[in-house]
Amino acid sequence: MRCAKQTGIDNLPFREFALNEVWLELSLIASDLTVWTQALTLDGELAVCEPKTLRYRLLHTAARLAFHARRATLRIQNTCPWATELAAAFQRLAALPPPAG
Repeated sequence: MRCAKQTGIDNLPFREFALNEVWLELSLIASDLTVWTQALTLDGELAVCEPKTLRYRLLHTAARLAFHARRATLRIQNTCPWATELAAAFQRLAALPPPAG
C-alpha cells in the first residue's frame, strides 16, 4: 500500500467521484508499470526499492537524446552515480523478446 501511495493514490485531487476513479486507475497503472520495470530490467537494490527511491535514482538522471542517421541514442551523463545501472536496464530492455501475439 505504501508503494501505491507513492504513485498517486494518496492524493485524490478532485471533488467528483468519476474523476477520482480515473485518477485511481491511472495510479494503479503507474504502480504496475513500476513493478514490471523493476522485475524485467533492474537487479540488486533497485529491483526491490520503493518508487520514491527509483524516481530519485533513475528517473532524475541527466541524459540527452541524440539523433544520428535516423537512429536515436541516449547519452547518459558519466558523473551520475547510477549511470551504469540505468544503461544496464536499457540493455536488458532491448534484449527482451517481443511480445507474442
